[in-house]
Amino acid sequence: MGFKLGIVGLPNVGKSTLFNALTQTAAAEAANYPFCTIEPNVGEVGVPDPRLDKLASIASSKEIIPTRLTFVDIAGLVRGASKGEGLGNKFLSHIREVDAVAYVLRCFVDDDITHVENRIDPLADADVVETELMLADLESLEKRAPAIEKKAKQGDKDSKALFAVIEKCLVPLRDGKPARTAQINADEMAIFRGLQLLTSKPVVYVCNVEEASAATGNDFSKVVEARAKAESAAAVIISAKIESEFAGLAPEDRDAFLAEMGLTEPGLNRLIRAGYQLLDLVTYFTVGPKEARAWTITRGTKAPGAAGVIHTDFEKGFIRAETIAYNDYAALNGEVGAKEAGKMRLEGKEYVVQDGDVMHFRFAN
Repeated sequence: MGFKLGIVGLPNVGKSTLFNALTQTAAAEAANYPFCTIEPNVGEVGVPDPRLDKLASIASSKEIIPTRLTFVDIAGLVRGASKGEGLGNKFLSHIREVDAVAYVLRCFVDDDITHVENRIDPLADADVVETELMLADLESLEKRAPAIEKKAKQGDKDSKALFAVIEKCLVPLRDGKPARTAQINADEMAIFRGLQLLTSKPVVYVCNVEEASAATGNDFSKVVEARAKAESAAAVIISAKIESEFAGLAPEDRDAFLAEMGLTEPGLNRLIRAGYQLLDLVTYFTVGPKEARAWTITRGTKAPGAAGVIHTDFEKGFIRAETIAYNDYAALNGEVGAKEAGKMRLEGKEYVVQDGDVMHFRFAN
């Protein structure tokens, strides 16, 4: 698995510019990281990971297959979107399928670009976007609740459990707070996720700043970062204009351009890293002469579950996992060197896969 990141924001905040730049950057990468357009507003990119290239080089892998990140560009929301204003619910529905949501916020002043509400206030922009998503969630749950409550009162066990979670979600929504603040316990989490509420998704705030502030941020981005910290959300500073220019450069000119801008990496990398941290994801690798491949799992996943990401049969018939830490694999020049140094481990069903593990699964057919 990779992960899906929905990109939302008001019109004229740089959202589509950012989406186009990020996906163009990926398209212009070497063949290792291809970009494909699934729909006009959906782009899939390979997640850049230098470790994967190193592993492929050591193993002389013929193909490099990175894990995937899907960007979903949601059309610009406006006040009233939940009631059908602008392009309304058609695009709100796209958000239900994503793992996390990026709120792109305008953190720059430009008199040539009109703000839809005639002001530059990123926190107010975030409130407008989130309010529309909350209203859509509230309407969705209030429509569903009566029928589910009726079944629950008739003794249907599943409906009882579902209605209990809906009631918990309605508490914050009716109080003007997102569904992710509901008091959901571990046993209810699967039901909660199944509701696919727009405001149940983790949030990363993307501060779109002017070029001069790309490396350090500005006063606008600082208030956004403070809000993100208070909410245990993520915040990333990006200049969509710089990303757009970067996307159009030849690969050999990119490092010099970034250095000139005071940056060490493109915004795509920072956004991906923020998404991984927000969703608590880690990467493990499978390596061989045919291919070197990255796989994304949730931190805490045990070896059989990690094997299941490759194929369900691997999980069902799991026997053991031959495991080498990335640093050992790289330092000892591959599997043979790691084995000779005693760095290959045989791990069983209870092993929790670590970020960077190089794994080979043994399973019964």
